[in-house]
Amino acid sequence: MHLPSLDMCADGLDFLDVTEDLIRRNAEHNDCIIFSLEELSLHQQEIERLEHIDKWCRDLKILYLQNNLIGKIENVSKLKKLEYLNLALNNIEKIENLEGCEGLTKLDLTVNFIGELSSVKTLQHNIHLKELFLMGNPCADFDGYRQFMVATLQQLKWLDGKEIERSERIQALQDFPAVEQQIREQEKAYCLKRAKDKEEAQRKLQEEENEGEREGRHTGFDGRWYTDISATLPSSEESKDDVQAPEIQEGGCKKKKLDNGEDDLEFWNKPSLYTPESRLETLRHMEKQRKDQEKLSEKKKKVKPPRVLISENGRALNVNEPKLDFSLRDDEKRNQIVLDLAVYRYMDTSLIDVDVQPTYVRVMVKGKPFQLVLPAEVKPDSSSAKRAQTTGHLVVYMPKHCECSGAPCWTARNVSIIAENSPGQHCSPTACHRASRREVLLTPLTPETPQEEGGRNNHRLSSNIKASEKHSGQQQGADEQKKPANGETRSRSQQACLP
Repeated sequence: MHLPSLDMCADGLDFLDVTEDLIRRNAEHNDCIIFSLEELSLHQQEIERLEHIDKWCRDLKILYLQNNLIGKIENVSKLKKLEYLNLALNNIEKIENLEGCEGLTKLDLTVNFIGELSSVKTLQHNIHLKELFLMGNPCADFDGYRQFMVATLQQLKWLDGKEIERSERIQALQDFPAVEQQIREQEKAYCLKRAKDKEEAQRKLQEEENEGEREGRHTGFDGRWYTDISATLPSSEESKDDVQAPEIQEGGCKKKKLDNGEDDLEFWNKPSLYTPESRLETLRHMEKQRKDQEKLSEKKKKVKPPRVLISENGRALNVNEPKLDFSLRDDEKRNQIVLDLAVYRYMDTSLIDVDVQPTYVRVMVKGKPFQLVLPAEVKPDSSSAKRAQTTGHLVVYMPKHCECSGAPCWTARNVSIIAENSPGQHCSPTACHRASRREVLLTPLTPETPQEEGGRNNHRLSSNIKASEKHSGQQQGADEQKKPANGETRSRSQQACLP
């Protein structure tokens, strides 16, 4: 895919070329498919030259090219299916290269610079042409213009929005020889005048370029004039001048702005002929004004310093640049801190970025930071965030970290599961689980010697054996009365409780 490119023409203006990418962007109604495109609108694109359209869009039926800078009709002869061509408000001076548009029925050339009225004879090959617009062109002011057009293009039904009557055509054909001679004389006079206008415009353009080159040689980068007098100034005066330079530059900018305003007013009040050159001159002036305005706005624009989120000593700061309401609560029941940030209900979640740190939480909302210092240390890895479906608020859940400081952390160790059942009852898994939850012992995490660890294991084993013996003694009477069928001597309760 080709990218849109800009070409610099001789008069210093940038014009847009007809590229594949430009056509695709204007073919959204056809799913950006250009080879089967039937209607294309490229108006107000500052296009200077027609190209590639007859190769890429062979099935075009309607083509809008009004209000551009097209100076010549070209590269449309292969559009056999083209029915309507709009080239109004361009710089066209001659009708040509439309013989190949066999299906052309309507042609709009309103407000161009067509002075060679005899060039309409090329439209005699377009036998299906029914409607033509030439109003606003120099040729429309010729004496006998309408009679000449009606007699020359006999297939026309409408001219400049007015229907052609049969009687009008008969009269035009009768007067055609005299009208044709009259049109040729006016056309010749116009061509001579047009040649003088071109020479005058070229001379004026050359003078402007030379004046611009002289200004570029005599002025510095900041627009001020420099002479050799500054070289003779003492060093103290030079330093003083350096101190006052910003003030002088600011005053120079204001003066330059006033001068530009006066020049702009003078330009628009100055009378000028309506020619292709005057139209290009107007565009050059508007482009210059736009560039000057952009430079002035860039100078006025101040770059905001980045928001300070962490102080110099490493302490996080509270920041609420998006100016959102929020609430921070300590959920002691679940041992967590909950942040409720009132972000906009219909904001896309992709525009929100959450960063949880042990001592603070940071939320970026459309690039604006919201940062809040937390009252307690939290676990970033266990934190979570979600959007409320009703309000759209952002809710961040941050579990607290261990709050002990200096003291040893306590953990569940040395768990002994002892089921105290009444005589004749079996130790069920539920009862064992209940007992385990009831008899968890918390011991400090302190380093142990191998002798201590061995003694602790022996004590645990002896305790379990004593408990099992006591439990088996209580069940001995019942077991003697009822022996197991398979000859076992142990009870099921003993098997369940023994390790």
